[in-house]
Amino acid sequence: MGLGDKIENAAEKAGGKGKEATGEATGDDRLKAEGQADQTKGDLKQAGEKVKDAFKKD
Repeated sequence: MGLGDKIENAAEKAGGKGKEATGEATGDDRLKAEGQADQTKGDLKQAGEKVKDAFKKD
């Protein structure tokens, strides 16, 4: 996984955590759910990059 991809995925995950916290603090369930979805999307991207890296090494 390239450094740029790692940074992008971490930023997406961090942004999701921020949205989730803001949604929870303000009682906005939609924003909270959107933040959780962003975190999940960042996790899935990281997992996909790790799989690609594993195949590149073989």
